[in-house]
Amino acid sequence: MKLLLVEDNPHLADEMDAFLKESGFVVERAATFDEASERIAVYQYDLVIVDLGLPDGSGLDLITEIKQKETDTGILILTARDAIEDKVSGLDLGADDYMTKPFHKSELNARIRSILRRHKFNRSNIIQLAEIKIDLLASQAFVNEVPLSLTKKEYDLLLYFMQNSTRLLTKESIAEHLWGDHIDQANSFDFIYNHIKNLRKKIIAAGGKNRIQAMYGMGYKFTPDQ
Repeated sequence: MKLLLVEDNPHLADEMDAFLKESGFVVERAATFDEASERIAVYQYDLVIVDLGLPDGSGLDLITEIKQKETDTGILILTARDAIEDKVSGLDLGADDYMTKPFHKSELNARIRSILRRHKFNRSNIIQLAEIKIDLLASQAFVNEVPLSLTKKEYDLLLYFMQNSTRLLTKESIAEHLWGDHIDQANSFDFIYNHIKNLRKKIIAAGGKNRIQAMYGMGYKFTPDQ
């Protein structure tokens, strides 16, 4: 799951960034309205966390930009304790939820996962396609109820494929989803092939089918109905 954190307080942003990554999310950051607007225009995110009080613009305008893209991106507002009108305005514009600073990290995690379940998985904690199942709360994948021992990248990759079942995913989109801002550290796309190869082996070893199909010269596709 890829998140965009829009927060201009560097100390709070560092803390949230570290916590969210520890919780299994791919996190990209923006400290200004302009930077966040550029990212929203170019990239697709599962959820955007928006601080409404940015130094060069309003987070409310960012919410409007996200909604104009007509994506399924979730939106969580961060507000000051006394900013009641901003909370109401943000929700009216289409934000899913808000949190008032300061907040507990466990609540942040719970709010994020609740929004993602509503947007991506019809409020369910379980995704199942054919014999493959993912328990989102436990971050655990299964094949015919047999638990899979996956690395974090393999788990993220399988979840991304199942989120986008039957859609062609280019190597570029997979790399950007898995690595986020750190994609420039990869010398080539060989690491994608290696992750997919290992993921296939583990699924087949557990009694599943090879549902990740290579589309020559284009990318990969998860095919649940083959």
